[in-house]
Amino acid sequence: MGIPPESILDFSVSANPFGPAPAVRSAAAVAPIDRYPDSACIELRGTIARALGLAPENLFIGSGSMEIIRLLALAYISPGDRVLIPEPTFGEYEVAAKIMGARIIRCRAGEGTGFRFEVNDLLARIQEHHPRIVFLSNPNNPTGQYWRRDEVESILRADADALLALDEAYIAFTEDRWNAIDLLSYRNLLIIRSLTKDHALAGLRIGYAVGSPELIETLRKVSPPWNVNAPAQYAAAAAIQEQAYVERCREQVLAARDYLVKALLQRGFRVLPTEAHFFLVKVGNAAVFREDLLRRGIAVRDCTSFGLPEYIRIAPRTMPECRKLIEAIDSPGK
Repeated sequence: MGIPPESILDFSVSANPFGPAPAVRSAAAVAPIDRYPDSACIELRGTIARALGLAPENLFIGSGSMEIIRLLALAYISPGDRVLIPEPTFGEYEVAAKIMGARIIRCRAGEGTGFRFEVNDLLARIQEHHPRIVFLSNPNNPTGQYWRRDEVESILRADADALLALDEAYIAFTEDRWNAIDLLSYRNLLIIRSLTKDHALAGLRIGYAVGSPELIETLRKVSPPWNVNAPAQYAAAAAIQEQAYVERCREQVLAARDYLVKALLQRGFRVLPTEAHFFLVKVGNAAVFREDLLRRGIAVRDCTSFGLPEYIRIAPRTMPECRKLIEAIDSPGK
């Protein structure tokens, strides 16, 4: 479209709009790039382990949560294995499973419920199909549904041989959070977390998985050497110490979300309930709606790829930028 990317106000990416903390930027800048990074991420694993009250053996560091999802599929899925995926959700679960030849078992929520899943439907499919892996985004992308602790525990208990991949990429901006680390006594649980969303490190690619030492060792066996670059390791170690910064950002992000939801409801849009900072809006033709805004320098997420062609997903930015989004919606085509 001839629009400089740096001029776009991007509401399509659900990351911290305030960017990394200054200390995180500084740490990345001094990382040594003239030698190989620590392939085992020893210092970073120790830093995160201490912050979480765990042993380093409970942690695997990946080049973003996407690498962890791919490595999990590589390690645990054989051709013909069943993988259960509640939909609509992050499409890369299915991509990773299909690369390994898995058979996808779907549990799709409908528009009548606001695309919210019922745990009993999921439990019934687990008991019927005995999947090798259950992928669960929590909060779910793109709907913002947040599974309660008792619901997740019931999924873990439904089949001890079914590995639950609990993807908490957006947990930092979620309301009424509970701590999934408390469930590590279940040996079939792998928690996947991203530092790219809460600390705005998408360009560095950094995330981690938490699980039993046996699960973590299996991931390490299939991981390529030097999978996490040095600037990412340095930035992540600094980011773990900046939780107060993230909490301050979280308060502002949720306030901006509430402003956008109220403004859109006042304008007659259907906005689906969410426990995350991002949310779905029914706009009719999502592709057309997105393109109209993009021509005016604003990006929102067309959810057609989630199987929701009438919906967009919006992630809040700063309050002045959110006001610009509403102004653009108020003056379509200008």
